[in-house]
Amino acid sequence: MELNLVQAIAVYALPVILAITLHEAAHGYVARHFGDFTAYLEGRVSLNPLRHIDPIGTVAVPLFLLAASKLLGGGILFGWAKPVPVNYANLRSPKRDMLWVAAAGPASNLAMALFWAGAVKVGLAMPESYFAMPLALMGAAGVFVNIIIMVLNLVPLPPLDGGRILVSLLPHRLAYAVSRIEPYGFLILIVLLFTGALGWVLWPAIGAVMVLIGGIFDLPVAVILRLAGVL
Repeated sequence: MELNLVQAIAVYALPVILAITLHEAAHGYVARHFGDFTAYLEGRVSLNPLRHIDPIGTVAVPLFLLAASKLLGGGILFGWAKPVPVNYANLRSPKRDMLWVAAAGPASNLAMALFWAGAVKVGLAMPESYFAMPLALMGAAGVFVNIIIMVLNLVPLPPLDGGRILVSLLPHRLAYAVSRIEPYGFLILIVLLFTGALGWVLWPAIGAVMVLIGGIFDLPVAVILRLAGVL
């Protein structure tokens, strides 16, 4: 379903904000569970999006990428919130627990993708009404956005969650070598994005997860993508 820019912003706004902010809240919640109360004491273990929104990463960048995708076609829609502060030294077992703290963000996106897929199913099953199609459209946007953010964050490049998971799993010497990439990780990610290499790596994984979630809810991937305004 072709959406104009204003319609796309209306459909994507809530899913994008929730996808980014709950991702960060999940990191803080799991860090608290394993002994680090840094985020909790700063009020970041919260479902209130206002505590997590970054004006650039949560608003400006997603809006820019959404507008670019409508004008130019294609592209990866992503963003970020204010990073939740985690002091890994406070964790009971820092190297081991780092894995669970890092994995919490992508896991929250997977849960939200499943929730939004359910919303698509409900919206399509409802009798035609004022709410049915908006619910299906927003649900499809939520599935699409959360899968992208989940897969992107699982790229094994510090400081992404996948990089921290990799550091947690590697032997100490290799883990230290990989962790030294972190100061340059965001720059590497930007280069990969603008050269198109990032999309080349991510789209097969995004497609595979979408097929899996679509299969769970008996929703063809083409239907989700059309409702999300991608096809």
